[in-house]
Order: sequence, then structure tokens, then C-alpha cells
Amino acid sequence: PLLADSPRAEKTLLAVWRWKLEQAVRQALHGKRDFPLWGRSGEGSEPPARRFFTYAFRTEGRLRGATYEGEWLWGKPHGKGTLKWHDGRNHVGDFQEGLEHGFGICLVPRRSEDRYDCYKCHWYQGKMQGYGICEYGSDLVYKGYFKDNVRQGFGILENFSTDRPFKYTGQWENDKKNGYGVWEDRERGERYIGMWLDDLRHGEGVVVTQSGLCYQRTFHADKMVGSGILLLEDDSVYEGNFTEDLAFVGKGKLSLANGFVLEGTFSARGGRGLHTRGVLNTGSEPREPRQLGLKEFPVEKRWTGIFEQFQEFLHSGCKEEMEESFTGFHIQSSKELRKSQEYLFCTEEISEDILEELVQHQELPSLQSYLEKALRSSLHPLGKLLRALSTAFQATYSGIGANRHLLAMAQEEVKFYAKKIWEFYQGLLGLALEQRGRAPSEEADPRSKGSSLVLPLILPTFYPELSMLYMLQHQRQDELYCQGIVELSLFSDIQLLEFLDVQKHLWPLKDLTLTSNQRRSLVKDKCFLSATECLQKLITTVDPREKLEILRKTYEELERTVSRLLEQEFRLPMDDLLPLLMFVVSRAKIQHLGAEIHLIRDLMDPTNQGGMLDFLLTALESCYEHIQRIRLHPKESSHSS
Repeated sequence: PLLADSPRAEKTLLAVWRWKLEQAVRQALHGKRDFPLWGRSGEGSEPPARRFFTYAFRTEGRLRGATYEGEWLWGKPHGKGTLKWHDGRNHVGDFQEGLEHGFGICLVPRRSEDRYDCYKCHWYQGKMQGYGICEYGSDLVYKGYFKDNVRQGFGILENFSTDRPFKYTGQWENDKKNGYGVWEDRERGERYIGMWLDDLRHGEGVVVTQSGLCYQRTFHADKMVGSGILLLEDDSVYEGNFTEDLAFVGKGKLSLANGFVLEGTFSARGGRGLHTRGVLNTGSEPREPRQLGLKEFPVEKRWTGIFEQFQEFLHSGCKEEMEESFTGFHIQSSKELRKSQEYLFCTEEISEDILEELVQHQELPSLQSYLEKALRSSLHPLGKLLRALSTAFQATYSGIGANRHLLAMAQEEVKFYAKKIWEFYQGLLGLALEQRGRAPSEEADPRSKGSSLVLPLILPTFYPELSMLYMLQHQRQDELYCQGIVELSLFSDIQLLEFLDVQKHLWPLKDLTLTSNQRRSLVKDKCFLSATECLQKLITTVDPREKLEILRKTYEELERTVSRLLEQEFRLPMDDLLPLLMFVVSRAKIQHLGAEIHLIRDLMDPTNQGGMLDFLLTALESCYEHIQRIRLHPKESSHSS
């Protein structure tokens, strides 16, 4: 007021008032109160382009009727925000240029129900795309991939209601089950492994039941057509037509476990048993248990939806936004999913760091250490791939799917996983080198060598299911082996050495003048004890390489014991090795030894074939087979007792 009469004072006052007004606007837009009075953020600075406020859309296209509260950029929702509609729909998440883009949570009310469908997933230009967890109001939960707002690619749909609980793990196309997938009907106690079309079983399929029955049929629109193969618990095989309740009808062939074959026309008459007219052939030999699914489901055609996501990530140049596409199969809850997404947004250099590490660890043993670390990580692309494959493997072969007729399928799958993981590692390495202007090494490891490096690293992930299948496959042989072990355990150590024809100069006895009871106690406590304890470690590891190494150390312990007895270096010839190894095997009493031997044989490094380790494994096999055939005469049994 004192300066009001001065024109110059009026201009000054107006300038201050204008500056104060602009400062208030800036503070409101930024939500802060700490702006300096003058300087770069003071007079003359431009108001920020990004701001936070609420706006109700009335005539604007797809957002008509919605209210948006959040960040804006040049007149469009951009950044963090919330969209709400009058009908109860709302979307909370990230926006870009007016569209949902990034991680978001969308609630959609269900008609005629007081419940919501909740979509927690990644969005791309206004549509669901990439990995998501969707909890439907009808007790269904979907975990998997989306594209253009529909389920597309690999995904898991599970029904938790008590009405008819089920779980589908497999391929989706245009929101329907299409391609290879696994359906578990928990109410019926069945698992279907095979092909789908438009939500129906269609094509080749294998059905495993809780009772142990297993059959392979062709399906058309969810109905069985044509003939099939039915495998019974006693290893009998029926080939022909059969009904939904597994009754034989029409022409068929029944091959019994003892080698007999009945071929003719079958029928079931009102619960009065099986009727047939045909020919019984008694001249056939017993067969090995049949394996299903190998020809019907080529391993490279299984789980293509998982591999496609990683292929897209590679083709994108390992962009951060693409990495979000396959986040999640290690995640058990929506809260964990959101935390994972927020972590990815905060670590913009995660892919760059991964590529840099790849370049630094190309040579053994650094490469092996790097791969082991990467596969354990839930953030590394290779670790994410392994977890997705583990989910698919468990859905196929655990629980009801633990059927010995699927062992070959499972074994083939694990080997293929190792090959694909190695291929993706090479793809990541090639991209890392290319971005740094370097050419890949011309002496790169061949695929077979690379996959043999990966296989032992991923085997622990699949070992529980794989080991169970091996035990089921060799259950009968292991039972015979255990019977032989029980009979051999009736012998004292001296009697067992005599029974196995071990040369007496190899017996670890130093004082033969001891009484019988003293000698037996001494021998029982110390006779090849170090070799026996070494062999017992076979069940403490899942790695075939380590199991073979344990077998080699057992052999060395045998030689070391004999050399100490003879007081000179001694190499065990085959004639001496087998009875001594038989003694050690019988005293080690390893359960499921047949399963262990065959797992090593099937999954060991091919470079070991024909070498010393292969020779020792063959010797162990010979001992196992010989123990199965041991049946003592009553006289020998009573003498030993």
C-alpha cells in the first residue's frame, strides 16, 4: 500500500504476484514445498510436462465413463495411475500414452454374482500380453501367458472348487486348450497326456489311472476312436478296442506277462467275466515293460509354448520389457508377482549385467560355475526357463503320472531340456558378443558336449520324479535283489567269502589262531569296511558323474585293502574283482540298486562309455543280476544260520 502510488512499484508488485502464482502451480503439480525462491526453478522456468490429477472421461472413446487418477503426460495418462468405471471395473498399474502398458491389476465384476475376476499381469499397448496370474471368481486360477487379452502359449488352469477339481498344464491358443497338454482329473483319479483341439481331447493321448492302469488311444472331440493299447499292472498288454470303462470288445490281442499270447474276439457279458474266442500261443518269450508316448509325442513338439517365450526374448535383444514376458513360474502368489515386476522396473540394467557376465565366463571351469549359478537364480533367463520346465515336468510325471510306462518319455524329456538350455545359453552369448562387436569363437563346444555339461546341473530339479519312475520300472528286479541280499546276510563274513569263492590270500585276516567267535566278530567289523561304506554313498548324490566317481573310489578302496594285506601294490584282475565287489554290494545293502544302475547308465556322459568307469558300472550290474538269482538250498541255509 505504501508503494501503490508509484507506477514502478505497481509493476514490481505485479511481477512478484505472477511469480508467486506460478510457484504455487509448480508446487501443486509436483506435490512438493521445497522450491527455491529464485534461480533455475524460479521465475522463467517452464511448468513440468508430467503432472498428477483426477479426470472423468465423458466422451473419449474406450475410456468413456471412466475416472482416471494418476500421472499424465501431454494430456494422456502416463505413469502410475488408477482407472475406475461405474460398473465396478478398475485397473491399477502403469500407463503409457493413454494405454495400459506394463504391470497392472484389473478387477472385473462377474455378472449376477457378487464376485470379481482379478487379472494381475503384464500389459502391452492396452492389452494383456506376457505372463500373468488370473484369479477368476469361479474358483479357477490361471497362471501363464497372454496375447491380445486372451490366453495364448503355455499356461496352467486349475480349479480349486470341491465340485470337480482339475488342473490343466499345457498349450493355449485363442483362449482355448490347443496342442500338447496334461489334464489331471482329481475326482476320477486320472491324468490325460496328449493333444487338444478347441478345449477337447483330440488326437493321440495317454491316460494314466490312480490304480496303475495305463492306456493309449486316439481321441476325436473328446471321444475314443479306433483301437488302442491297454497296459495292466502285471505287465500284460492288450491291443485292440476297449470301452470307456476299459472292457475288452471286438478283435484284439492279449499278451500276458509270461509270454503267452491270446488273440481273438473279446466281449464282456453283464459282469460275468471276460469271454473270448480265439487262439492261445504259448511259445512266446517274456517281454520288457512297454513304453508309451515316444512316437506319438515327439520331444521337440512338447512344451513349445515355453520355448517360444525365450526365443522372443532373444530376438528382442534381451530387452527389459520382454524379460517381464516370462517372469513368474517360480512365483506362488500375486504379491510375489507384483514385487518381481517392481524389481524389474527398478533394475533397468539387469539384462545388460547378465550379458556382460556371459562374456566373462566362457571357459571351463568358469563356464560350469556360471551356468550352475544362473540355473539356480530366479531372475536369470536360464533360471526362469528351468523353473518353467520343472513345472511342466511335475505336472506330467508326479503323483498319478508316476507310471513306469512313462519312464522313457521322461528320460527323453530331461535330455532334451539340457540341449535346449545349452542352445539358449549359446544364443545369449552370441547376442552379448555381437553387441560388443566381437565374433563368437570358432572352436565353440558342439551341442552334445554342451548339453552333457548342462545335464548334471539340471538333474537335481527333475530327480524326485525321475527317480520314482526308475524305481517303479525296476521294482520287480529290485525285489528279487533284496531277497538275495537277505539270504546272503545269513552268512558270517568268513562264510560269505567262502561262498563267493574269494581267494583266501585276499581275506583280510591277520591272526587265524583266534577262536571262531573272536574271528567272526573281528571280520564282521573290519572286512572290507572302507569299500562298503564308500559304496553306500551312492544314494547320497543325484549326479551320474559323482555316482561313477563313488564307484571308482570303491574299487580303489578294495585294491588298497588287498595291497595292505599282501604288503605290496596289487591290481585286481576281473576274476578277483567280481567276487570281492559282490561281497561289498551284499554288505552295503543299497535299496533300489537296479534303479540307481539304470539311471547312471541312461544319463551318464557318453564320453565315459567304453572306459574304466563304464567297466566298473558293468561289473556292478553283473553283481546285481547275480544276487537276484541267488537261492540257497535248505542245507546251506540251515548251515549258515
